Amino acid sequence: MTIDNTEAAEAVAPRAPVRPDAPTFADLGARPETVAALEAVGIIHAFAIQEYAVPIALRGTDLIGQAPTGTGKTLGFGVPLLDRVTAPTEGADGLPQALVVVPTRELGLQVARDIAAAGKTRGVRVLPLYGGVAYEPQVDALQKGVEIVVGTPGRLLDLAKSKHLRLHAVRALVLDEADRMLDLGFLDDVERILTLLPEDRQTMLFSATMPDPIVTLARRFLRHPMTIHAHHDASTGPSPLTKQFIYRTHPMNKIEIVARVLQAEDRGLTMIFTRTKRAADRVAEDLDFRGFAAAAVHGDLGQGARERALRAFRAGKIDVLVATDVAARGLDVSGVTHVINYDCPEDPDTYTHRIGRTGRAGATGVAVTFVDWEDMPRWRIIDKTLGMDLAEPPETYHTSAHLLTDIGIPEGVTGSLPTADRKRAGLAAEQLEDIEGKPRGRGRTRGRGRGSDPSGSAPAADPTGEPRRPRRRRRRGEVDPAELPVTDTAEATGASADAGEQSEPRPARTRTRRRQVVEGSDTTDTGPVATAEATEDGEPRTARARTRRRRRGGRGKGGEGPATEAGDSPEA
Repeated sequence: MTIDNTEAAEAVAPRAPVRPDAPTFADLGARPETVAALEAVGIIHAFAIQEYAVPIALRGTDLIGQAPTGTGKTLGFGVPLLDRVTAPTEGADGLPQALVVVPTRELGLQVARDIAAAGKTRGVRVLPLYGGVAYEPQVDALQKGVEIVVGTPGRLLDLAKSKHLRLHAVRALVLDEADRMLDLGFLDDVERILTLLPEDRQTMLFSATMPDPIVTLARRFLRHPMTIHAHHDASTGPSPLTKQFIYRTHPMNKIEIVARVLQAEDRGLTMIFTRTKRAADRVAEDLDFRGFAAAAVHGDLGQGARERALRAFRAGKIDVLVATDVAARGLDVSGVTHVINYDCPEDPDTYTHRIGRTGRAGATGVAVTFVDWEDMPRWRIIDKTLGMDLAEPPETYHTSAHLLTDIGIPEGVTGSLPTADRKRAGLAAEQLEDIEGKPRGRGRTRGRGRGSDPSGSAPAADPTGEPRRPRRRRRRGEVDPAELPVTDTAEATGASADAGEQSEPRPARTRTRRRQVVEGSDTTDTGPVATAEATEDGEPRTARARTRRRRRGGRGKGGEGPATEAGDSPEA
């Protein structure tokens, strides 16, 4: 269950080019083993957030790092964590020594892979813990021993309450994407996790934005922290290397525009963000029908299906990933050249996080945003906050000339991908792993009981090895001939005949409904009422007639005096 160091090193590809004069990790004071592991995957120079954070964190000081998404924060705290932990070959006891808390499962897997790749030379064991999968593999990995745990708040608390995750030996804590945890409602869980950790520890908090609850959390649990700002510019905004195009489009024409944007020149991997899960499924189905290799990722999918789509996207089997905002953070996939906001973002932070999937770490990218007429007030707020000067986007359709020139779409493209260009293997080429621990074949069957055969082809066998007789329904009083003792042939035949006679059903009784006598009516005698009963030979038998007499007096509904028989006069 722990991250394999070899696979992690292959997953961490060299990032986009950085400044030639940027310091190396060796210059920043990282361990030689860590520097060698990073050089093996092509990472030599540090980014801005790493350049500032690594030297301070190596001193053991509490740290607050504020930087936009996609600036390399993972190695900014991953390298100091690897410096503090003890590897298995150095005498580690198997208890977690460092803890990284992340808001989403995808981000947890990515962080675990990056740290495992940097610790490959020393063999540091990194374990991701997240919900949606079985507990048993994670518990087994904890029992075998780990050095660094990367997990989501819910699963961390569950394992800590069950005593499988022991946090008393943690010496360093990292809260990654703290503002996202606030948005998802995990802040209370994070505070409970902090109370389970030792007081003597190093705490590092990284976030793209710093809302008031995060500031309060930092003041409560961090000791004299040092704050680092690594913005692209004066305001927290998208990368300046990302070209941004905003179009006012009609909802029914969006898919046509998307189909043409996906045929732009020099397009690599593309991410499309929708507002709802249903919209993500619909867009993925429409694009698949048009010949594009697309898949959807959202919260309603199981963890196995989500990881399957992400593996296919990273491997290039599909080149279009349609996702909700659950994937807007933590998906560090190299090669994403285009981001399409199919629905207008809700706020400036969501817009920044979405288009931050491209233009990462110095790379260039293209971000296209669709704004409907009803989204214009929301978009004006986003534009004013980010200072984009695009308050009035141009009205655009798939036939607009400026669309082709802006995105670089060749002339004559249609809404479907030509058959000759359909070279991707597709999502079906990626195997779906059963990581949720659900047993297979436990569907409902028509048989009764646990021993019933789902196929219904043969009866189940008892412990002695003899097949059981199939159950049959019998009427009351009917005797199964197979249950009778076997004696003489003639006697058995007679017994079977008697049993057959006894098993003949009796004819149902013929009942006649008796007339209901309404008390208080004027009729004195109701006349005879006959009932019919069935005799043994099936002939109806008439019962003797009875004469019912009406009572008058106080015991009826309308009387007050004592009861008298019909025909008697009341006493004076």
